[in-house]
Amino acid sequence: MLQKLRLNLSSLFGLLLLVLSVWAISHELRGYNYHDVFNSLATIPKTRLSLSIWLSALGYLVMIWYDILGFRYIGRPLAFKKVAFTGFISSVFGNTIGFALLTGSAIRYRYYSSWGVSALAIAQVTAFANFTFWLGVFAVSGVIFLFHPLQIPALTHLPFATTRSIGVIFLLVVVSYLLGSIFIKQPLVIRGQEFRFPSFKISLAQVAVSSLDWIIAAAVLYLLLPANTSISFLDVLRIYSLAMFAGVVSNVPAGLGVFEIIVLHFLGTRVSPVRVLGATLAYRAIYDLLALLVAASLLGLYEIRDTTRNIINK
Repeated sequence: MLQKLRLNLSSLFGLLLLVLSVWAISHELRGYNYHDVFNSLATIPKTRLSLSIWLSALGYLVMIWYDILGFRYIGRPLAFKKVAFTGFISSVFGNTIGFALLTGSAIRYRYYSSWGVSALAIAQVTAFANFTFWLGVFAVSGVIFLFHPLQIPALTHLPFATTRSIGVIFLLVVVSYLLGSIFIKQPLVIRGQEFRFPSFKISLAQVAVSSLDWIIAAAVLYLLLPANTSISFLDVLRIYSLAMFAGVVSNVPAGLGVFEIIVLHFLGTRVSPVRVLGATLAYRAIYDLLALLVAASLLGLYEIRDTTRNIINK
């Protein structure tokens, strides 16, 4: 009962943030209309659109390594194509629908269990993949927040004035994890659950893979912003890191609204807010919606083939 109440409160809080974000975006763009936004989309060069699509594909290929490393961590072999398929589907649905731990768990259980993987092993891979994602958040954001801090907008309601303190905390988590993988060989018991550090090689691969994933995603947004500005990739990376972090912790599906208002807050003073919103809409369409369309198509084809095979075998 208590768990259900917490889930409902979390969803309600996420919905409230979404409404507030939509209001804030509307307030920011009160001097424009939707035609201006769509016109700004048309100004994005086709070469940049094409490159952003290929870069997004590369990003999702990087994400499948979350599951591949997870299976190496638990020491259980499974065919590469099966892990890649499931890792891609779960990553896309987790990114776009939100509540990645729940959606990712359901998708991984559906497919991995059908291939003979135990429920315990699936839970371990899921937890490993989600923690790997956060390692990338902590590593990239930690470095960028520490050495190139941003003033945190009051509208985020975060308990920090700048991102420097967040950067220190994030990097301490990453360094502690890497040191633990070197020196702590015995399993740790946390709330009755046993946790075993992976080898240093796997831990380092987790940080590298998830950091690359994070950097590629920021590069997609950078490509979609106007090219004739003084905005550097470093600027976009630190703004993207803060916006995505706020979006993830908000519980709003894909950080919708929360992500946009933070990007608008920081870039809207240097680029036309309409152009910024147009870039974020293009980012959503390419990085989220296009990937979701591909993943849903693969999922449908697999289910149709699997159902047909079962009917024939009967």
